[in-house]
Amino acid sequence: MVHRWASPALGLVACIVFVSTASSQATDRRAEGAHRRGLLGQNQPNPFTHFTTIPFTVGDGACASGTESHAVTLRIYNILSQVVAIAVLADSTNADQSMPASNARELSNFTLPCGDFVARWDGRLAKNDRVAAPGVYMYQLMIDGRPTGMRKMLRRAEETR
Repeated sequence: MVHRWASPALGLVACIVFVSTASSQATDRRAEGAHRRGLLGQNQPNPFTHFTTIPFTVGDGACASGTESHAVTLRIYNILSQVVAIAVLADSTNADQSMPASNARELSNFTLPCGDFVARWDGRLAKNDRVAAPGVYMYQLMIDGRPTGMRKMLRRAEETR
């Protein structure tokens, strides 16, 4: 005995499985494309009080260093998704990263070649140069106008003495 509902139900299940597989393949392709543009690392230290550094990579292994250049932006957001700051490119010659670099280059559509870099955020708000409140912040790397990665960091309260 064959039930009339069996045939349409099986067709619906097949459609769901097909759509699920197709969407996971599209997600995999997006992640692979983002990896080709670059990678975003976890900030250190995390949680932080005074400043934090953020490692990132522009390009992948196939990108020859110095032959390609990309527009790089590294924004910091509060939990309301509002941009609160733009990270600066860390000066590799400045051993004491807690001190502001005199030639700090803001990473807002800043052109960089392929390679590994480190950004820095001093925990200050871009709008008024005040110290950011303790809490959770997100940071996002964009390369050539496309999001490459987003991560979470925690700013903790300054210790009072």
